[in-house]
Amino acid sequence: MKKVLKILGLIIFVGLVGWVVFYLYGQTKKDPIVYETENAEVTNIIKKTVATGSVVPRKEIEIKPQESGIITELYVEPGDMVEKGDLIAKIQIIPEMVQVNNAETQLRKAEISFKNAEIEFKRKKELFDTGVIPESEYLEESLRFETAKADRDAAENNLQLIKEGVTSKMKNQTNTLIRSTINGMVLDVPIKEGNSVIKSNTFNDGTTVATVADMGKMVFEGKVDETEVGKIREGMDLLLSIGAIEDEKYDAQLESIAPKGVEENGAIQFEIKAAVNLKEGQFIRAGYSATADIVLDRRDSVIAIKEKLITFANDSAFIEIETGEQAFEKRLIQTGLSDGINIEVKEGLSTEEKIKVPKS
Repeated sequence: MKKVLKILGLIIFVGLVGWVVFYLYGQTKKDPIVYETENAEVTNIIKKTVATGSVVPRKEIEIKPQESGIITELYVEPGDMVEKGDLIAKIQIIPEMVQVNNAETQLRKAEISFKNAEIEFKRKKELFDTGVIPESEYLEESLRFETAKADRDAAENNLQLIKEGVTSKMKNQTNTLIRSTINGMVLDVPIKEGNSVIKSNTFNDGTTVATVADMGKMVFEGKVDETEVGKIREGMDLLLSIGAIEDEKYDAQLESIAPKGVEENGAIQFEIKAAVNLKEGQFIRAGYSATADIVLDRRDSVIAIKEKLITFANDSAFIEIETGEQAFEKRLIQTGLSDGINIEVKEGLSTEEKIKVPKS
């Protein structure tokens, strides 16, 4: 029995030794690592930062009434084109009872004064015509009569203005007709017929009847992080991408950078504005969200390679150049501008040479 166990153990030992030898032999027969290579290319390197924001009209006006009242008619809808002076809406004035009462009282007093002045004027005129009184006395009474008449007319107009917002003599100069103050497109009409509106005063901004904007002049309003704002300046070119409009780019030019930042989500953001250059016939709706690529620096027609091909050590950049079949040598190069993916190579490389692609 012991002899059988010894033989069995020997067989197992020999088998393990044979497996180890076979495994090690197989490891030595593995295929050698083959590295891929790439060539440098002549291209443009553009370093840029991105600002997010929206495209809005440069001139956007809220039309407000000059008198408080009720909207009786609306003449426009969102999307309508209007010119300066075109009718937007009409309101009916609802006067305050105290003002009406005071105006009616003033009118009654003016009418009484006018009647008395009229009677006295007629009497003095008869006396003047018969030569009883001198012309100077007659002219003085005539002046008092005309003054009383003017006071009565003013009181009538004042009462009519309070009640109706317009006088019979000035129908075209009424505050009950709300007109556009600029040429443009109606963006919004937030009120309906029958709504009450309030005029602008010391304690109230007033009710907005309509919003009108010049859609031919648009600006991009966005925000840039504090880490990037020091790299930009007025006059820089921007390239706008609008999410709602695919496969279309818009040129813009940076006009202003806010001198003060605002904290948002723990980071300081600076507002920027850029004029959008619209081509003839192009139309952008107000409020579209957009992203702007701001060109910080660029190099045109330079030799460039992918940054992943470079090894950095002690502020120096190295690549491995193929010298033979899967044979490489390390070379020092001088780099320039990088866009985060490609990097400019100033010295140490030509487009004909092949560069080793490191295994990831």
